[in-house]
Amino acid sequence: MRIISYNVNGLRAAMKKGFIDWLKTDPADIICLQEIKAEKENIDIEKITSLGFETYWFSAQKKGYSGVAIFTKIKAGNVVYGNKIEQSDFEGRVIRIDIGYISIVNAYYPSGTSGDQRQAYKYQWLDEFLDYLDALKKTRKQIIVCGDYNIAHKAIDIHDPKGNKNSSGFLPEERAWMDQFLANGFVDTFRSIHADALHNYSWWSQRFPTVRLQNKGWRIDYISITENLKDKLVDAKIYPDVKHSDHCPVYAELKI
Repeated sequence: MRIISYNVNGLRAAMKKGFIDWLKTDPADIICLQEIKAEKENIDIEKITSLGFETYWFSAQKKGYSGVAIFTKIKAGNVVYGNKIEQSDFEGRVIRIDIGYISIVNAYYPSGTSGDQRQAYKYQWLDEFLDYLDALKKTRKQIIVCGDYNIAHKAIDIHDPKGNKNSSGFLPEERAWMDQFLANGFVDTFRSIHADALHNYSWWSQRFPTVRLQNKGWRIDYISITENLKDKLVDAKIYPDVKHSDHCPVYAELKI
């Protein structure tokens, strides 16, 4: 089972930058997208389905905002749209598919960069999402959580930890939430395999055009798995050379 998580920062924009050609290279069996900023009806869906993908979409109510989607070549036995929390669902933040005993949760975590109000909502969402996962684990024991978490967990995951110590996405409270999330039975697939690898990032600010060239980034996109899947983990990678977005894809492979 090859899985990719990718914040495309607008699927229509990504398609104009070669996203479909990249899909044709068969990068994964399951592709979890965040920030699609589109509805299924806005997309030339045949370009995707002709490659063997079934597609599932959970768009935000607000046009051109947020939204998540899953493209899968492995048939899903069940699809769940949203997490039944009103604001999260209004913003199109969570979609889940079940394949056999495994549940794949694709989530677009809120950003707090636009101000205190959104930062407060980010903390609320994080707590609600952890409760959602705790409830899910009662019936679904093997879970994969893909997404743009909008949190750089450790100093190793950000190019300038000292300079960003007061920046949303690297605040002590956010990093503590990541500690709690992982202590609650999840494994960061990339760090499980590449524990000490430096300069591995998945997002670069667009405000400064040179930062991606200089690799001054943040690792804020993750594929996390429940501990009972850790022995199935074969590989985990980040693909910084794939450039349809200000993020890049992250990859995990499990032998199921």
